Amino acid sequence: MQLIDQAKVKSKMQTRLAKNNILKGVFLGATLFALVVLVILLYRIFTQGIGYLDLEFFQNFASRFPEKAGIKAAFFGSLWVMGVIAPVSLIIGVGTAIYLEEYAKKNRFTTFIQLNISNLAGVPSIVFGLLGLTVFVRMLEMGRSVLAGGLTMSLLILPIIVVAAQEAIRSVPNELREASFAMGATKWQTIRRVVLPASIPGILTGGILALSRAIGETAPLLMIGALTFVAYLPEDLLSGFTVMPIQIFNWTSRPQTEFHDVAAAGIIVLLAMLLIMNSIAVLIRNKFSKRL
Repeated sequence: MQLIDQAKVKSKMQTRLAKNNILKGVFLGATLFALVVLVILLYRIFTQGIGYLDLEFFQNFASRFPEKAGIKAAFFGSLWVMGVIAPVSLIIGVGTAIYLEEYAKKNRFTTFIQLNISNLAGVPSIVFGLLGLTVFVRMLEMGRSVLAGGLTMSLLILPIIVVAAQEAIRSVPNELREASFAMGATKWQTIRRVVLPASIPGILTGGILALSRAIGETAPLLMIGALTFVAYLPEDLLSGFTVMPIQIFNWTSRPQTEFHDVAAAGIIVLLAMLLIMNSIAVLIRNKFSKRL
């Protein structure tokens, strides 16, 4: 007695294969559509802005005349802000991740903290701008300074760094910790010499990606009152500033077509900076991965 109907099985298999091919085509079409849109966008940006990319573009400040407009103030302002964001967010973020993963007891309170950190990673950036305006600009009286902008952006990317660092620390095998303890190492020695070296690739990757997000954000800095027209360089952490996304936004909001081409040149510079940051992250990760 034949228990399996070969014809029915063949029919169902043909139906499943047909559905698989249809879904494969849909996913392929979605991917190609995204790539085509990206190529068109990059082509338009480069064709519009490449003519304004010269030495004077990096040496000139913002101007009312498009042929004299430059990105000097915004470029160095971004570097100043990143100089605040990077140490503050990485030190606090990695420290928080180490405490939650290695020291904190697993109870309802730590679960509540974990849940809130994960939720904060999805909060709109403008909310952090309002927080920075209230706390840093007004309560602490930092004004529209580089320090206020850097601390505000640190709050924005801090949850992302904490989550990424936790995942990297959690991925370190427990056997390595137990071997360290068996050799007589203390808790902190184990973390410093075993856990952190093994988790550095993941921590750096998450950190660089978070910093890449910070350098391209505009809304929080607009909320704290970052300037849109700056003709000077910051002298210290309490100086006024502007950043490249705000300067690009200012150029695109002007009616003259020439300023739109200048904005495209600024976008090229911003993209180049993001590519450099991500390339550094990949190189550092590969270097540490080869050591492990």
